[in-house]
Amino acid sequence: MYLTSASGIISLLEEPTAEPKIFALKKLNAIVDEFWPEISEAIKEIEILHEDKTFKEQKLAALVASKVYYHLGSFDDSLKYALRAGNLFDVSDSTEYVETIITKIIDLYTKVSHTTIKLESKTKGIRRQLTGFVNRMFKICFANGHYRQALGLAMETQRIDIFETAIVESGEMNTMLAYGYQLVTHFMHNCTFRNNILHLLVRLYEKVAEPNYINMCQCFISLNDPCAVAQLLRNLQQSTEEHALMSYQIAFDVYECTTQYFLRRIIQELSVSPDMSVFDKNSTIFRNDLPAPSTLMPSVSPISTSNSQSTTEEKKKHEERTKNIISILSGEVTVQLYLQFLSRNNNSDMFILSQTKEHARASICHNATVIANAFMQTGTTSDEFLCDNLKWLAQVANWGKVTTIGSLGLIHRGREEESVTLLQSYLPEEEHFKSDFVDAGYLYALGLIHANHGEKIIPYLQQQLKEASNSMARHGGCLGLGLAALGTHCQDVYQQLKSNLHQDDAITGQAAGIAMGMVMLGSKSSEAIEDMITYAEETDHEKIASGLAVGVALIMYGRLEEAESVIATLYHHSDPLLRRCAMYTLALAYCGTGDNNALRRLLHTAVADADDDVRRAAVLGIGFLLCTAPHQCIAVVALLAESYNPHVRYGAAMALGIACAAIGLQEAVALLEPLTDDPVNFVRQGAFIASAMILIQHTEYTCPKVKDFRSLYAGVIADKYEDPIAKFGAILSQGIIDAGGRNVTLSLQSRAGHLNPLSVVGVLLFMQYWYWFPLALCLGLAFTPTCIIALNGQLKMPQLQFRCNAPLSLFTYPSPIKKKKTEEEAEEERNVFPAPVLSSASKLCTRRRSWKERKQCFTDIAKANENINDVKEIHHQNESEKSNKITSKNEIEETNAKLVEKQRLHRNKYDTKTENVSEILKHIFCILNNPSRCLKQQLKFLQVVDDSKYVPLKEVSRGGIIIVRMNAGAKEIELESCFGPHLEEEEPQPPEPFEYIED
Repeated sequence: MYLTSASGIISLLEEPTAEPKIFALKKLNAIVDEFWPEISEAIKEIEILHEDKTFKEQKLAALVASKVYYHLGSFDDSLKYALRAGNLFDVSDSTEYVETIITKIIDLYTKVSHTTIKLESKTKGIRRQLTGFVNRMFKICFANGHYRQALGLAMETQRIDIFETAIVESGEMNTMLAYGYQLVTHFMHNCTFRNNILHLLVRLYEKVAEPNYINMCQCFISLNDPCAVAQLLRNLQQSTEEHALMSYQIAFDVYECTTQYFLRRIIQELSVSPDMSVFDKNSTIFRNDLPAPSTLMPSVSPISTSNSQSTTEEKKKHEERTKNIISILSGEVTVQLYLQFLSRNNNSDMFILSQTKEHARASICHNATVIANAFMQTGTTSDEFLCDNLKWLAQVANWGKVTTIGSLGLIHRGREEESVTLLQSYLPEEEHFKSDFVDAGYLYALGLIHANHGEKIIPYLQQQLKEASNSMARHGGCLGLGLAALGTHCQDVYQQLKSNLHQDDAITGQAAGIAMGMVMLGSKSSEAIEDMITYAEETDHEKIASGLAVGVALIMYGRLEEAESVIATLYHHSDPLLRRCAMYTLALAYCGTGDNNALRRLLHTAVADADDDVRRAAVLGIGFLLCTAPHQCIAVVALLAESYNPHVRYGAAMALGIACAAIGLQEAVALLEPLTDDPVNFVRQGAFIASAMILIQHTEYTCPKVKDFRSLYAGVIADKYEDPIAKFGAILSQGIIDAGGRNVTLSLQSRAGHLNPLSVVGVLLFMQYWYWFPLALCLGLAFTPTCIIALNGQLKMPQLQFRCNAPLSLFTYPSPIKKKKTEEEAEEERNVFPAPVLSSASKLCTRRRSWKERKQCFTDIAKANENINDVKEIHHQNESEKSNKITSKNEIEETNAKLVEKQRLHRNKYDTKTENVSEILKHIFCILNNPSRCLKQQLKFLQVVDDSKYVPLKEVSRGGIIIVRMNAGAKEIELESCFGPHLEEEEPQPPEPFEYIED
């Protein structure tokens, strides 16, 4: 029977006996979702029943009251009564009411358990109720086998005991450990709890029979513990051959995602005697209630030796392995491998730059063309465009020379051994052509060549900076020294930059402020922070304050809540430059975390601050904050892209470019398309640059909009009525989308999933081109080669092939732009007539071709009939055709023709011995040799060929440099040195003198 009112049931609550009240509560609990407006009028009677200690169904009354308050929108009261309902509240129910209350309970439990709030007297037992409720949820998860759900809930409620139990009882230790690490690094922003969880993961990895050493090392990197990484590498290289190869792989991964300071500490620990302790006993990252650091290491047993001779051999082997690891950690191997790959596979289309140069009439477009050429040729060592246009380059003046000479640093990035001699060969020798701007560009270029790998060049740059006699040279020297000493935390370098800052010169001070931040990257140095903020408040130079704003943010990179004191100091500062500093600091301290509190503050500033530069910086910060969650960034920025303020729209475009770099998301491109037609010139500029950052290394198959945007860039550049500011963005976009000879991508993350500090610094400095064009070159620091390179234990490249289960045409280079024909060339083509062909000859060729086709058809039918499966299928078809009643001659002929055609189709389907098989297979998969270009979108289709003699030590789908080991019984063949031939081959010797005699 269908109820139309709950008044009758509600009236039972006034009965004197308990049975009618219990019956009424049960009925009300079943119909409360429909009749809650009527039931709400009797909420007082229901609460009285819950408070009555003599009433047997107190919990049932609490459950009904909770549901009524939920529908009334009073979630706090609903939560209170849901907790009092106890076991009657079914956490396994999937209704909206249950899901909402569970969310509220978890949030309250986290707040009560891990904050120092004072509870009211009437809520004295709430902690016990919350704990019991959460424990019941964990029991249900374990009973149903939902261990991943329990793991996520344990992390959110910060229950380290449940976190461990979920991993141990899951039965899939390695899988759950990897999932736990991913959860902690991406969603846990509390440093203390995160470090405790990472230590727990290391201890659990130790219990696995064959632990994942790569993931274990990633835990140590997240803990910022170079000593533990060094001990792990030492234990591995002293064990079996396979473990030694694994140490090489770990060393390559560590180099890609850590700073120079971290790498130096590892190398120092590896260089000391193995008997010495490599752990810092005073390290603050180890808690007293956790095991000592040495107990967290995997039990990798070193190889035992039986006599002195074998001991000597093993010692030599270990020394050689240690030497290889140190060479990898120092970056020598990686830098040379990438340099050779980019120089050999350069596929730049120089005609694009030639066309751009013809339309670059304004000085700003001239600078943009030079920068675009640097992007296109990053790491390729190709200076063809510069050498072919020397007269055009001679038009630059003053700071344009800094950009031009500095661009050589990107072009020759990686040529470190000959960097000084190489760059000096480009400088003018005549005294009247030399200038202070050329010297500044020279020092800046040296820094770009040795960025994040400048141990050998730092003393030279320090000396040059010391001897500099003018502000321009000191400016270039500070930038070059900061790039070379990036993340080293060297006090002598910092003090030298600080002395240049205190000269109170605007040009020098701007570069010195940025360089100080680069040297102390991520150090959280309180001394440096205090010095820089104090000087920024006292100086009258806006340039110096803007440089210090970036420098302070770099020092707080990745420090999470440890940066809150600095952010709080600057967030409400009266000086807009320091508020901008707060935005940069907030973005870099929580870079890639997606922290909700940080995002809320950035959004508030983006719409509420009075200064346009601060608002633009806040929106840019959203891109850094959500660089690991591009879809979330699109949702957040969508409304900002429609703001009335052009600076906010510009920031929204660049935030999309940062967060969605090289991903090619259609949603991001759709947001940028309206901005390319924006009425404000610098908004269009930002939209062009952001679109190139998103579409870099995408083809028409992976993102169909690529072709349209390439045409858009060319059209904007060629339009003589277009604003030069917008042209600047279009020209840079052409360089970005074809960067590194079309062999690099743009990403703020390393292949292992960690944030790449060099890339983050490069993108942040690139964004400062708004104030200083030469800083645009720093985007080249964020370029990563898209390649796969396999190395063996000798760090040589074996003959190895990879199978890509996708057509090669999906990921090939874009077609080169064809030069438009002149009117004379077109006229010549029109005047050329085809050779005449006689009608009899044409008929003879047609008959011969027709006979060959018929003969081939008969051959195909014969081959098809050789296959037994085809014969059976054709016979079955013949029988079915005979069963049909065919009376006319035309129908018989038509049926026979169909049978012949079907036989041909079957032959094409089953016969694998035809000449066209190789052509057909090209449209199914392709084979890549070692080394090879492999796009980011292509990696998921990649695998080692089935009959390979080598086994990779990590998934090839990650790309980059991969160590491989040889299968048992296989023989090594034709190894190639990983460094390959020299970039410039030596010229042949001249012939010996001889006397020429005529006959």
